Amino acid sequence: AFCLFSDKDIIYMCHFNGAVKGKVLITNYRLYFKSSDADVTVMLDVPLGAISRVEKMGGASSRGENSYGLDITCKDMRNLKFALKQEGHSRRDIFELLFRHAFPLSHGLPLFAYVTQEKYAENGWNIYKPVEEFRRQGLPNNKWRITFINKSYDLCDTYPTVLAVPFKSKEEDLRRVAAFRSRARIPATGGGYEGDEYQNAELVFLDIQNIHVMRESLKKLKDIVYPNVEESHWLSSLESTHWLEHVKLVLSGAIQVADKVSSGNSVVVHCSDGWDRTAQLTSLAMLMLDSHYRTLRGFQVLIEKEWISFGHKFASRIGHGDKNHADQDRSPIFVQFIDCVWQMTKQFPTAFEFNEHLLLTILDHLYSCRFGTFLYNCESAREQHVRSKTVSLWSLVNSKMDIYLNPFYTPESGRVLYPVASMRHLELWVTYYIRWNPRIRQQQQSPVEQRYKELLALRDEYLKKLEQLQLSDSSTSSRLANSPTANTSSTTSTPTQQYTHLQTPF
Repeated sequence: AFCLFSDKDIIYMCHFNGAVKGKVLITNYRLYFKSSDADVTVMLDVPLGAISRVEKMGGASSRGENSYGLDITCKDMRNLKFALKQEGHSRRDIFELLFRHAFPLSHGLPLFAYVTQEKYAENGWNIYKPVEEFRRQGLPNNKWRITFINKSYDLCDTYPTVLAVPFKSKEEDLRRVAAFRSRARIPATGGGYEGDEYQNAELVFLDIQNIHVMRESLKKLKDIVYPNVEESHWLSSLESTHWLEHVKLVLSGAIQVADKVSSGNSVVVHCSDGWDRTAQLTSLAMLMLDSHYRTLRGFQVLIEKEWISFGHKFASRIGHGDKNHADQDRSPIFVQFIDCVWQMTKQFPTAFEFNEHLLLTILDHLYSCRFGTFLYNCESAREQHVRSKTVSLWSLVNSKMDIYLNPFYTPESGRVLYPVASMRHLELWVTYYIRWNPRIRQQQQSPVEQRYKELLALRDEYLKKLEQLQLSDSSTSSRLANSPTANTSSTTSTPTQQYTHLQTPF
């Protein structure tokens, strides 16, 4: 990243501390603010990709203190206001820079993912290998086979190249079926449902709302959590957003899918086009059914498989680098999925190898444009533009896995998880939706988890000292053995052997 703008005399209109004077720094990746007041410490670190809208506040004739400046709306549940001096052209400069680099695609510029020079030991693009993943699931078998009919994206340009299909289906059958499907996305016609066409099948409607309803619901949620929470009417306000109701319906639908599959039935899941609600349901059902997807690496594979390769329209739903904040294609479908995952981790705290920090990191980089993982709408576009030119988010995650691990994780292969999808058992994900409130931020980590991490750190410290003692004793023994006066019969029980049986209670 390189610096584009710096100003030592700017005022951040903080919702929690009032007007705070400080220094702002803008690079081609982030907006950074640090207060200069000795009695108030405020820092902001906002990836430009998280900015949804930049507007000018006040005009040349505006009167009143701090009435002239910039109003910034973010995609990550916060808004920022900066007051600037009216003399000179400081606002014009900062506005143009922000507008240009927060929305690079609207100005013919590359997204930051193409500019960054980050290097990691592991190539995250290799985390998901379709054939290997199908084999792990036991495919091919006498019911399913793997087909490469879409290897050049000729059958369907928004589907992956490797597909698993019923064993008895022939390639010509797939081509005929694809010919009258929405965007050739077998098996859904798009924009409706098929009733009579499915023989010997139960048809179930899940009442999950469309992308527009979800977008409006999250907007309502933002209105009641930022900047301040109105505690006196909190429950009724939260209920009026319907956000948790939508989460409940998505989870409930996934439970029904998982239950049918675990009973030995096949389930066809489809929505209008198969890239929004379908992705939510299939990925959550797989998370319930397959403990592998509840591991750190397995969860990465699940996202790559069900969301990224099968064509969830990330570019359209998030609007990476696009100034058109009112685009009707935008919707928090993936955010809602991650919320559902978080609900499951709360109900089954020992079943997931990863922790909440991973989920927060994923959502932050859903917007940041720092990695290529969530760019574009489908795999065919990413093959051309992303894999060879950008870094995968999983490269970052797998370079420091320790911080994403759940200390309470207990592996249980074969266990199917059925979360309770009732309003009584669901809760608002406070540490995501209200995390910008300083009071909430101070309460984020539970005392039990904090103490557990301290004990783990203490264990690591003792193990390190133990290793040093072993190395020291080993070198001492080696010197004694090489000494001409050493009595070899006395070295049969070395200090090293005594230490190897030492164990910690953690």
